[in-house]
Amino acid sequence: MNRLESMSLLITVVESGSLSAASRKLRMPLATVSRKISELESHLETRLLIRSTRKLELTDTGRKYVEACRQILEEVEEAERTASGEYAAPRGELVITAPVVFGRLHILPVVAEFLTAFPHINVQLSLTDRFVDLIEEHVDLAVRIGELPDSAMIATKIGVIREVVCGSPGYFTKHGIPKTPKDLSRHACISNRELTLPHSWIFTKGTAISAIPVRSRLIVTTVEAAVDAAVADVGVTRLLSYQIAQYVESGKLKIILREYESPPWPVQLVYLSTRALPLKVRAFLDFATPRLKTKIPQKP
Repeated sequence: MNRLESMSLLITVVESGSLSAASRKLRMPLATVSRKISELESHLETRLLIRSTRKLELTDTGRKYVEACRQILEEVEEAERTASGEYAAPRGELVITAPVVFGRLHILPVVAEFLTAFPHINVQLSLTDRFVDLIEEHVDLAVRIGELPDSAMIATKIGVIREVVCGSPGYFTKHGIPKTPKDLSRHACISNRELTLPHSWIFTKGTAISAIPVRSRLIVTTVEAAVDAAVADVGVTRLLSYQIAQYVESGKLKIILREYESPPWPVQLVYLSTRALPLKVRAFLDFATPRLKTKIPQKP
């Protein structure tokens, strides 16, 4: 029995949630997956998994063993990277994740330049608005917007963004410009479920925080839809400053209610604290940080 292979298989089963899902992910017959897990349990002389028709759960021993397996496999990977020269020269695959719109507007252009400058590094760029666990999903670098609660991360700040209220000049010409958040109750609003509640928007002024009722004439699930609707004079929307920057510059959208904006959020490149930072990660940080700082506001 190849113990490292068995450890990796067990982790895949746990992360996939079932033996059948792991079988599909690994392109391995279900019977083989089940047999290898049973062989591992026999070798350890303990039960690792509780199997049922509904779900798969780890035993207490299984949870501790999986945690140890992850640590062992990470150390093996690090040893292999060291032996292959990844810490001696920038090479290998760099896995980066970023929010969808931010990644498309800012990270992708820098990655394109980076690939030209570093021909021995390949990049896997995952653009998603969901939270990505760097350890669980084997990600080297992530763009995080907002304060970081996880002290295990090291962060490099590249700028700040704001949550802004905006609308088109055409809409404001026809309906007037709201002077205070309370005025929004008399306007058509466009709410993005990923960022705002459809029936009330939160505003601050000084230390005062208020939930203002709004009338959402349109509720969407993507940033692009909210932007397109606002440009089409449908109503007032609330988005992040970088998501509408090009439309503000072109005059298609106008930001309002600036004095009621929440404190700005930091934008940071984050990575795990490790004993030896791979040169591919250091190379990207050194290459991308100054370029991103020229594109992203450093002050509100």
